[in-house]
Amino acid sequence: MNITQEKTGKLNAVLTVKISPDDYQEKVNKAIKDQAKKIKLPGFRPGMVPPAHVKKMYGKSILVDEINTLLSESVNNYIQQNEIEILGQPLPKEDDTAFNWNFNDEFVFNYELGLAPEVDVEFSSADKLTQYIIKVDEETLASRIKNIRRSYGKMTNPEVVAEGDVIFGEFVQLNADGSVFVGGIHVTSSLRLDLIKDEEIKKSLIDLSKEAVVAAFDLVKAVDDETQLVKILKLDEKNPIIPESKFQLTVKNINRLEESDLDQAFFDKLFGEGVVTTEEAFKAKITEELEAMMAQDADRKLANDLYKYGSEKAKMDLPDEFLKRWLKISNKEITDEELEKGYDDFAKNLKWTLVENKIVKDQKLEIKYEDVFEGAKARIDAQFRMYSPQPLSEEQLGQYTAQFLQDKEQANRIFDEVKSHKVFEYLKTVITLDKEDITYSKFQELEK
Repeated sequence: MNITQEKTGKLNAVLTVKISPDDYQEKVNKAIKDQAKKIKLPGFRPGMVPPAHVKKMYGKSILVDEINTLLSESVNNYIQQNEIEILGQPLPKEDDTAFNWNFNDEFVFNYELGLAPEVDVEFSSADKLTQYIIKVDEETLASRIKNIRRSYGKMTNPEVVAEGDVIFGEFVQLNADGSVFVGGIHVTSSLRLDLIKDEEIKKSLIDLSKEAVVAAFDLVKAVDDETQLVKILKLDEKNPIIPESKFQLTVKNINRLEESDLDQAFFDKLFGEGVVTTEEAFKAKITEELEAMMAQDADRKLANDLYKYGSEKAKMDLPDEFLKRWLKISNKEITDEELEKGYDDFAKNLKWTLVENKIVKDQKLEIKYEDVFEGAKARIDAQFRMYSPQPLSEEQLGQYTAQFLQDKEQANRIFDEVKSHKVFEYLKTVITLDKEDITYSKFQELEK
């Protein structure tokens, strides 16, 4: 076998692979003999089909399979051994002539390569970004405490509607003159007051009692959210038709989630027995948790800002036309319009990945399995905490993490996240970070 490389441009090359019968004949003969032992054909005992008969029937397809396997292995080995940095995957040249797949023939295959550009991007103290220090304000603390208390609260059924309640009622569609629309929508459903965006309409529902009737309730104006209206009116989700008419609303029941008392039983449920014993200690604990969450939010923004800044700084060329062809082949469902629309973001992300890889290599940043395991464990822990403040045990977390990392795609994603984090932590020590205090509400405005 002979493999040669020819540069066809600054970032493009063609790999030519010449395969002679000596390279594949032995493998093909073995494959034919193996097939002869397994195949079942009328007139032959199992395992006694002559190899010549198998060759006559299936020889060409076996030859194609063996050469394709040989090609894949040889091209990949050549690229690795010669340390050729490529982008995407090698693509067979479209203008190659069709082969006469007969035995004892020599074959020539040509592959297009997209070469990685030289990365010449350096960071120093001259590069400046803002690092926000988010402060826990009273409003944010109160909101978090309220949400936690509601999570551990109990459901009650008061006699009169108040702010934040859920009305369980009967919705009957009306005609323009206020009469019942025969054959129209007639459902019993729940309406959360916090979904109502029209303050005047919301105010009109406050203090309603059970069995109260609202003669002409403008539900569509009140909620103004198609997704929620579909749920309330129990419409066809695939093809919802939102009515413009008003409804008669009859209050059948009122549901209210009462907040949990700030007592020892509540503290023990949250943090374990005896860990927190006073309301002041409870607030301090929640403040500490909020600060940790906000520090993560601030780091996430800094990482995004660094990505934007670094991507713009990484002014390097890419083999764009090759990459577009590769993307189209790899994602057969993508349209030309979608490809053109999304390519700039893809190229921007690819450039930053090349910058990250260079930093990892130059700074000898080591990414160990333990780092990947801890990264996956942190993600799983965070997901469980979204549904319950009580954490999983270390043993449970370890079991879930090991199972999670068995998925190769998920494991690769975590590896990339760990790599990005290590690069981020390194760059934080190199560039200049101008620290700025900010309240959480103000920080959220920056995120919009």
